[in-house]
Order: sequence, then structure tokens, then C-alpha cells
Amino acid sequence: MKHFIIVSIFIMFASNVWAHSSHYKGLKKIEMDVLRNNEVIGSTNYFFEFDKDLFVVKNYTNFKVELFGVTVFSILSETIEKYKNNKLVFFKSNTFQNDKEKYVNLNYDKSKNKYIIDGSSYKGEASLDCIIGNWWNHKIFKADKQISPISGSIKKQIVSLIGNENITINGKEYLTEHFNIKSNDENLSDEKKFEFDIWYNPKNNLILKVTYNKMGNWEYRLRGFE
Repeated sequence: MKHFIIVSIFIMFASNVWAHSSHYKGLKKIEMDVLRNNEVIGSTNYFFEFDKDLFVVKNYTNFKVELFGVTVFSILSETIEKYKNNKLVFFKSNTFQNDKEKYVNLNYDKSKNKYIIDGSSYKGEASLDCIIGNWWNHKIFKADKQISPISGSIKKQIVSLIGNENITINGKEYLTEHFNIKSNDENLSDEKKFEFDIWYNPKNNLILKVTYNKMGNWEYRLRGFE
């Protein structure tokens, strides 16, 4: 099921070198449901820790797609990212995609002022204007490159503001900013191209909903936060 590979690249998506941790001060967790064709198939949850100048975000993602009782695609992932004085200094992920292990180890090299990546798909340097993919940090809307949280590969993206929209999540109406994010490389195969619609609530700095279409209609939807 190669067409499902694109899903794993974006189970997490939005973490910039500058996290603006003050925007999330007091936040303990964000919980999101993962849906495919309007059916909940799993979740992705974020947990936040603050300790003086250190800001830590942990993510746990788990979902699977079944057809006729057979699992055809699955993700089980754990990540941790650390920010010091609002600057990303460390990221680590371990993921099982269809029982195949993938990983990323990223560290900030102060002498080079770059990221050093050891990933299952990429090993090398990355500039500080890259982002790491997940669904908690609104800084995604100002980035033009991303680092896959699954494998460490780097991809370019285009971000467009569609406009302001009212949406209803869990029975509550929110005024949101609707963004579109898509790949910025026409030479990519259809399998690797991506396009997302994202609804962001600037009042509480939360991404409320993400949708895309790839072998089904996918949605990440806010379940709750505290």
C-alpha cells in the first residue's frame, strides 16, 4: 500500500525552530482524533512540560487502517522535542510503520548553527528555517521547509491563507483562519506530493482541524485540551 506512505510523513507537522513557548504556557496537553472516511481510527496526543528555560513536547500517535478485517496500514509513533530559550535543540522519534521501524535523531550544532540529522531516510545537515512536522505549533504557517518526523527527510512547502471561517468542533463554534499547505516541488511523484487544509484558532493558538485526501478522506480533529 505505497499510497499510504504519505500519511506517515504528516502524522505530525508544525513545529518551527522558534516554538514561542510562551504561547503555550499553562497548557498541559492537546488530544486529537485521527479519522479516515469519517471513522475514528486512532489518535495523536501532545503533552507539554515547562522547566525554567526548557520547554518539552512529547507526542504519542497510534492508528491503523483495516479493510475487511485486515490491517493494511498502521502507525505507532513516539516523539520528544526540546526547546531551550524558545529554540529547538533536540528532536527524537521512533516509529513503527506497518511494523517497519523508522527513526529521527536531531541535534542543534552550535558551532555550525545548523541541525545535524541522523534519520532513516536522511543523514546530514539542515538549516534552522526548517520545521519538524506535528500538529501543535502554529509556526508552521511561516515556514517553507519541513523535516519529516518519521524519517528526517526535508521537503519544501507553499503556505496560503484561504480566509477566515467559522467551524464547529465538538459542538462549539470557533472563528478560525483557514490555511492551505502543499508541496513546492512539481517533480515529486503523486505518491510523495501533499496538500493539507488547516483550520487554526488564533485566540488560543490551537490547530483545530486538518484535512487531506489520499486513498480516502483523512481528518485530524481536536478532541480536547487542558
